[in-house]
Amino acid sequence: MEINQIPDNILAQVKKLEEKYEVMGQDLSSYLDGLLYANYLTYWDYIHLDTLLSLQNPKTDFPDEMIFISYHQITELYFKLCLHEMRQLATASSPDAAIFVDKVRRISRYFKQLVSSFTVMVEGMEQAQFLKFRMSLLPSSGFQSVQYRMIEICATDFKNLVAKDFRPQIDTHTTIEEMYENAYWKKGATELATGKQTLTLKQFEAKYSEQLIKLAYCYRDCNLWRLYRAHYPDSEAAKEALRELDALVNIDWPLAHLSSAMRYLKREPADIAATGGTNWQEYLPPRFQKRIFYPELWTTEEKKEWGKSWVIQKLKG
Repeated sequence: MEINQIPDNILAQVKKLEEKYEVMGQDLSSYLDGLLYANYLTYWDYIHLDTLLSLQNPKTDFPDEMIFISYHQITELYFKLCLHEMRQLATASSPDAAIFVDKVRRISRYFKQLVSSFTVMVEGMEQAQFLKFRMSLLPSSGFQSVQYRMIEICATDFKNLVAKDFRPQIDTHTTIEEMYENAYWKKGATELATGKQTLTLKQFEAKYSEQLIKLAYCYRDCNLWRLYRAHYPDSEAAKEALRELDALVNIDWPLAHLSSAMRYLKREPADIAATGGTNWQEYLPPRFQKRIFYPELWTTEEKKEWGKSWVIQKLKG
């Protein structure tokens, strides 16, 4: 094809590429050679399908363990997407309200998918299989998901993540380290019989405490609540987006887990401890923890009834 036969739009694109690589001191022709020699991209190579499908390695021969491990991996991928949106907001130079609302709604959309899909866990495994294969997983637990803790830290001030009996002691001089020592999740990682810290919690803290404290300092002034207060306090859309996220993460998500625990672990005369020995009876129900990311956005009555009606209905059922 003669040069005068090359469409103008192609010539214009080549010119733009030439200018792009010239600024970087690079030779465009070398990059065009690379494009010429490169193989076509396939779907399986792009998403590393073979690697992805090799990551499910159950510890037992019970078939339903494949469901258990796969669903937890899917959950962690959704958590990764949540943190991806949060980082963008935290590092943006001056995001407008529309961008803030859009990204918060994206995070909510991920949690809606997780909540609605949790029936895979609640109804998708045989009870007898679960109670057997779970014993091979000790002391590991979904409690040890560091990405979930990171989402909490990036969403709100750390004072809203401490155990409710410690909250009245918090003042302007309370350090993040002190608040971390009283994080609400530690109350749920106690042995039912002795009240001591579980090995599950000890493992988690040994691996992640330093990283989480550092993250809390990094997001102290740029978590979702701080961004809202600094830039969008008059935006009704931003307020509603945060309220929706708050309810999804702190009511719907733990209650989805509670449904699973009540199906697989609730027994008479005594309930079965969750994997790792965590105290799910105290840790999961929102009405016990009263964990709320944005208490200023809820009425007194709404906070008082936080998750209560759902739990009462399920317990009666």
